[in-house]
Amino acid sequence: MDESDRMEALGKILIIRGGAIGDFILTMPVLAALRRHFPLAPLEVLGYPHIVQLALATGLADKVRSIEARPLAGFFAPHTPLDRELADYFAGFSLIVSYLFDPDAIFRVNVAKCSSAQFIVGPHRPSETSNAHATEIFLQPLERLGIFNPHSVPNLQLNAVQDSTRPRHALQTCAGPGPRVLALHPGSGSERKNWPEEKWAEFISRLAALPDVHFWLVGGEAEGDRLTRLSAGLPGGRFEVAQNLPLVDLAFRLRDCHAFVGHDSGISHLAAALGVPTLVLWAHTNPAVWIPRGERVRIVQNGGRLNELPVKLVMAELERWLAV
Repeated sequence: MDESDRMEALGKILIIRGGAIGDFILTMPVLAALRRHFPLAPLEVLGYPHIVQLALATGLADKVRSIEARPLAGFFAPHTPLDRELADYFAGFSLIVSYLFDPDAIFRVNVAKCSSAQFIVGPHRPSETSNAHATEIFLQPLERLGIFNPHSVPNLQLNAVQDSTRPRHALQTCAGPGPRVLALHPGSGSERKNWPEEKWAEFISRLAALPDVHFWLVGGEAEGDRLTRLSAGLPGGRFEVAQNLPLVDLAFRLRDCHAFVGHDSGISHLAAALGVPTLVLWAHTNPAVWIPRGERVRIVQNGGRLNELPVKLVMAELERWLAV
């Protein structure tokens, strides 16, 4: 029995992934590769609930489970009684691929106490000095399963059934004639990755002067009151603030946009993976490793001095996107 036959015969696959939104999206080619190679094997994801719902919405996972369950903490401590329900859960898998930070292999050893699954350790995070992109690094452990050179660009196809039941949002989308709709995310998880707020204000003011452009201002808790300040005085009916949306809801909205502008953030990775033309204002991290991957992604850099990046340069790059 070869490896593929063995997996289809023995059952379920579990992917364990912590990390932020971008980390998960860059790991989604792993789910896609396993789906293609083992189409009969049920696939589950253990991760942060608000993030891993994306795997359900794209059909890359059959079930998800929260990594935040308190009993799971015992699996990260040596010589500790293990929760019986979780032990039975891990015992139900034939293959477990873990991207958790587990430098002393405590988690792996504890899982092995209750599960006979093949356990493959994936990298928690690639090196900043790597010459390979993060998606390629996250895929490397699958070589142990005979999976070589899989597609490494995230390509998220949202569930058509979910789409048909979702209410339409207020702004005109790219389906059919009408104004062009842009999504703007003026934040990230780190202020050093952000274009200054005053630059965003000038950029948005220039966009508002274009008669055929509507836009979303997208953000979460990290943006605080920034979206409120940036939306003050904008023409009514041509913009909408989309703050703290569930990730899947945000994905459906982003997918309908003509273009996205943001920083080095998980939301930029999401837009790129959805196939939205994505313009990323980049600084500091190594783009060879971390650039959002998609068929239509451009980055704008200023030698690491993002605070000095001219508004007119960003505007020119965006206009080039919109002219395509």
